[in-house]
Amino acid sequence: MRGLLVVNPAATTTSARTRDVLTHALASEMKLEAVTTQYRGHARDLGRQAADSEDIDLVVALGGDGTVNEVVNGLLHRGPDPDRLPRLAVVPGGSTNVFARALGLPNDAVEATGVILDALRENRERTVGLGLAAGTPGTEDEAVPSRWFTFTAGLGFDAGVVGRVEQQREQGRRSTHALYLRQVVRQFLDEPHRRHGTITLDRPGEEPVTGLVLSIICNTAPWTFLGNRPVYASPRASFDTGLDVMALSRMSTASVARYATQLLTSSPERGPHGKHVVSLHDLAGFTLHSKVRLPLQMDGDHLGLRTSVTFTGVHRALRVIV
Repeated sequence: MRGLLVVNPAATTTSARTRDVLTHALASEMKLEAVTTQYRGHARDLGRQAADSEDIDLVVALGGDGTVNEVVNGLLHRGPDPDRLPRLAVVPGGSTNVFARALGLPNDAVEATGVILDALRENRERTVGLGLAAGTPGTEDEAVPSRWFTFTAGLGFDAGVVGRVEQQREQGRRSTHALYLRQVVRQFLDEPHRRHGTITLDRPGEEPVTGLVLSIICNTAPWTFLGNRPVYASPRASFDTGLDVMALSRMSTASVARYATQLLTSSPERGPHGKHVVSLHDLAGFTLHSKVRLPLQMDGDHLGLRTSVTFTGVHRALRVIV
C-alpha cells in the first residue's frame, strides 16, 4: 500500500518530535511519502495530486480541521468517487479536531495513530457524506467556486466570530476557547442585524424561512467541542444523512443567554429549542440568501462575504479510515 502523509507544521497540539514519531509509525505499515505543507492551500494541492495519481491508496492528514478540509477539497476536486479515490485518515493535531472526534477517533495524536494502524490491519473504514457549498446561479456570487465541508458551515453570526478569531491568530494570539468566547461577545455587541435578521432559507417545495440572524449548517454531531465537552447545535445530524440546519430569528441579550446556555448543556437527545429557533433535519439541498453581504465559514475557515450560498448534502462522498 502506498500512502501520502500531509503534515501541517503549525499543528497546535503536536511537536516536531511527535510528528516524526507518528510518521515513522505510519511508515512501518506502508510505503509512505511525507510532505510538510508550505503555504495556505498546499494541503488541497497535495490532495488533488493524490486524487489524480494512480498509485496512492491512502492520504493521511496530520493537522487540524483546516488541514483536513483542504485535503478533502483536493481529493474531491473532480467530484466524489469513493471507489476510485484514495481513502482518508485523520491524525488530530489542531485545537479542536471536530471531524476526527466525530468519526470516533481519540483526540490525542499518538492514540489516534494507533487506532488508524489497527484499522488498516483490520480493513476498517466507512463511507461518509459531506456538504458542498456553491455560489447561487443568477446572483452576484454565482462565480464563487464550490467548496466541500466535512462537519459544519455557517452564514452570518458564527462566521463573523470565526473571522475575528482568525484576525487575532494572525496577530500572534493562541487559539483557545477563551479567545473564541471573547470574540463571540464582541461579535454580538457589534452585530447590527441581531433583532431583524437578513437571511432567508429557501428549499424546494417548502415556504421560505425568513428573518434569520444566525444559520449553522451541520453535517454531523456534535457541532463542536469546548475542551472535552461536546456541543450539539443539531443533535440528529449525521454523516449518513443530509444536512441539518439550526438557525435563530432573534438575538436579543436575553435570548442569546438562553440559547447559549442550551448549547452548553446540549446532548445527543436535545439541542437549542424555543420560539426563535429553527431546526431542520436531513436536507438534500437549500439556499441561504441575505439582503446584505455576510461572512461565510466552512469547517472553521473564514471565506469572506456572501449574499447567497447554495448547500447540498452529498451521500457517500468519501471513504475514511476508522
